[in-house]
Amino acid sequence: MSDGRFAVNRRSFLVTGAAVGAVAAWPAAASASAASRSAKLPSDPFTLGVASGDPDHEGFVLWTRLALQPVAEDGLGGMPDRTYPVRWEVATDERFRRVVRRGTATAKPSSAHSVHVELDDLAPGRHYWYRFRVENHVSPVGRTRTTPEPNSYGPALAMAFVSCSQFEHGYFTAYRRLAEEEPDLILHLGDYQYEYTKGGYTIPGGNIRHHDGPETETLANYRQRHAQYKADIDLQAAHAAAPWSVVWDDHELDNNWADEVPERPEVPQPNFLARRAAAFQAYYENMPLRRTSVPRGIDMQLYRRIRWGKMANFHMLDTRQFRDDQGCGDGYRDCPAAIDPNRSITGHEQERWLIDGFRRSRARWDILGQQVFFAQRDNNAGPAKITSQDGWDGYVASRQRITKGWVDARVRNPIVLTGDVHAHWASELKLDYDDPTSKTVGAELVATSITTGGNGADSDPADQPFLAINPHLKFYNNQRGYVMTRIDRDEMKADFKVLAQVSTPGAEAYTKATYVIEDGVPGLNQTYLRPYQPVSTFAAKSDQQIIQDTVDRETKRP
Repeated sequence: MSDGRFAVNRRSFLVTGAAVGAVAAWPAAASASAASRSAKLPSDPFTLGVASGDPDHEGFVLWTRLALQPVAEDGLGGMPDRTYPVRWEVATDERFRRVVRRGTATAKPSSAHSVHVELDDLAPGRHYWYRFRVENHVSPVGRTRTTPEPNSYGPALAMAFVSCSQFEHGYFTAYRRLAEEEPDLILHLGDYQYEYTKGGYTIPGGNIRHHDGPETETLANYRQRHAQYKADIDLQAAHAAAPWSVVWDDHELDNNWADEVPERPEVPQPNFLARRAAAFQAYYENMPLRRTSVPRGIDMQLYRRIRWGKMANFHMLDTRQFRDDQGCGDGYRDCPAAIDPNRSITGHEQERWLIDGFRRSRARWDILGQQVFFAQRDNNAGPAKITSQDGWDGYVASRQRITKGWVDARVRNPIVLTGDVHAHWASELKLDYDDPTSKTVGAELVATSITTGGNGADSDPADQPFLAINPHLKFYNNQRGYVMTRIDRDEMKADFKVLAQVSTPGAEAYTKATYVIEDGVPGLNQTYLRPYQPVSTFAAKSDQQIIQDTVDRETKRP
């Protein structure tokens, strides 16, 4: 097709890897060394698919990882202990008739045979297709794109964001439906994989699928777990559909970890820092990240900016690696430490980086891609303020500094994107949440989980008492899905997509609600809400029971 897109049924075919013969033949390989001619790979090594990420106006990162047996216990995917040359190609058409770049990368055992190719000197604002080859094995085809020129808005941006994909809790159909939307950019806001052993985190009625291996603690464990997730064909479809920009939350390492503190600091974990280093190494190996994010022991540079021409700046945040520990433990509490002005959820250096980015920004939209609930959510209708200590409510001064930072910088359209809480929410952001009449200074859009928590249930948002206690909260839904947005100069439109169930594969996605944020007018305008037909599941419960159900879904852990 002339605009660089291609039909969903064609992409679904290409992503399986079955259509390799339908595209232009790969040029003959140069003479192979004696080592590479020996011990040929016995089967397809591209079982984990392909991916691209972190685009700019000149290029992007291409990724793949070779694995003959994805869930091999050693984490090396059943690959021989040797280095493989991996050839790659980039074309301006999906049939590879117009190849614009090609080269060879090296897949080494020391990096679990992962490959990261950073490209530049490509044309801005256009789609590209890419593929890899090892020996006579050719990978599935992926679609990616560059961002517009820095001084151009470009066309409207189709951006989706997702979070929380617990393999055991359901099928990744939402990833497949997202791929079918053909977005320009996908943000993953954390909990890409979960660390628990088989059955360690169960849902009512029992888990749908099972993890291989023990709870992830070693490099081999994390590599194995990432490979098990990457082998899912629905996740592969989403990776092959568009470039991703990823940030972690807690489950990529350990539930509710904070800097160098594990979830349960009272339980001796002498190897926690080694576990952190292993998790970071495996995360880099399995994500389409630039070399600036290569881990250095227990440290990894993950916060960064993706600039989409003049249309948008995406400030991708890390709210785990530098945070102060939760002041009163996890869960919902009335916690004096939450208002300590010295505490930060991002660390003070990242706070300064973000606020400086606000001051320098000339974008139409400044969008924070981050992990945990930003707006205040008090679950108590009385005078006590009981909030989640794992989110920004546990770091009130940090939230205030950042919010004031974008207000003082006169950011034109500040938007916060969030994951973590396994439900769709939408809220208006304030400098003073205790005054319902205070000025709205931004908006927060929260994506539900891909699978975590199981099927969930539809409901009437008006039945959720959190919205009455916190009038700046405007929307709630507890089904699985993702958020699909369309961003142009005049508005940002957000469709909250849901699936009726994830306990069996193949469910259709539909829009539960649509919100529009107008340029220069902070706040949410609901333009569509799909009616809830049956009697509300909340109707037979008291407000306190509904609140407790919501809290339990967010905080229940093994």
